[in-house]
Amino acid sequence: MRNPILFLVAAALLVGGPCAAQPAGVADAGFSVQRELVIGTKQAPPFAMKSSDGNWSGISIDLWRHIAEQNKWQFRFAEEETVQDLIDGVAGGKFDVAVAALTVTAPRENMLDFTSSFFGTGLGIAVSSGRDPSWAPVVRTLTSFGFIQAVLALVGLALAVGLIVWLFERRHNEDFGGGVVKGLSSSVWWTTVAMTQRGIGNFGPRTFPGRAVAILWMVGSIIAIAVFTAGITSALTVRHLQGTVQGVTDLSAVRVGVVAGSSTEDTLKRMRVSYDGFANARDGLRAVRQGEVDAFVYDKPLLAWVVNQEFRSTVQLLDVTFDPQNYAFALPNNSPLRKPLSVAILNAVQSDWWDRTLFQYLGSMR
Repeated sequence: MRNPILFLVAAALLVGGPCAAQPAGVADAGFSVQRELVIGTKQAPPFAMKSSDGNWSGISIDLWRHIAEQNKWQFRFAEEETVQDLIDGVAGGKFDVAVAALTVTAPRENMLDFTSSFFGTGLGIAVSSGRDPSWAPVVRTLTSFGFIQAVLALVGLALAVGLIVWLFERRHNEDFGGGVVKGLSSSVWWTTVAMTQRGIGNFGPRTFPGRAVAILWMVGSIIAIAVFTAGITSALTVRHLQGTVQGVTDLSAVRVGVVAGSSTEDTLKRMRVSYDGFANARDGLRAVRQGEVDAFVYDKPLLAWVVNQEFRSTVQLLDVTFDPQNYAFALPNNSPLRKPLSVAILNAVQSDWWDRTLFQYLGSMR
């Protein structure tokens, strides 16, 4: 009792000492070492994959294990069937963290929290490889507005030149005489035959102005036909070899498939693209292979994985990436894990370990 102040200071040091010795990650998170964290996940190769013996692996899974081991966190995985179930489970407090292929979107951010992003990508487009011959692209080209425009332009030129020739020849050439209908139809017929370079014999203009127009028309029609033929041939070749879908702008005119409930649906809605929903990427790619849809849109790394695993000979992934997206871990709102997890993710993705992990699953570095 002679030194109560010293006694209190010593007691405080004894109590506070063990707390200061705890790992920083665990202390900041507010979880004791014995607490088992429930980690929600779903199969989304190559980010989260479940083997036949029930073990989980993948880019996201390995990243979580790496961080958990550093912080000595105890955890267990709990599987969900859909992304929406995973989101609802985190928002409702069923899971402490969701680890899969979750993209950060505004609607999801309203429901829960996200850590720092660990992977950036975008949406990709998968189409049929075109190994099987199909006349559908050719038919679409021949019935397209551009093709009809070109045909109408040629017909219009033939009519205009035919009218001019008739005006010059109607009083001096019996081949173009005999009334307006007979004369004008004969003139248009001649310009059409001349345009196609068919034999016309002695049938043709006889006056100087008429023959001058005829010469200009013959030369001009050769150029017009050459340009028209080259354009149509190029269009038919590209459509037949590369398919109807060659980029993002083609999606609005074809049948598109997506994974139902994914963030891809929101993107296509903003783009006003109609689509059909599928349970997963495999079902959607089967529909592409069978011709039920013309294109399948989904997160590009996930599409690339499934295509390379099962559809390499029948489906191809276009060299197109749009709608940039970021992957992150999801947590309940105000989770004390958010700060230590974000810091740990930033440290991990800047390490050689992360380069090796990406190379293992994607075959490439950063």
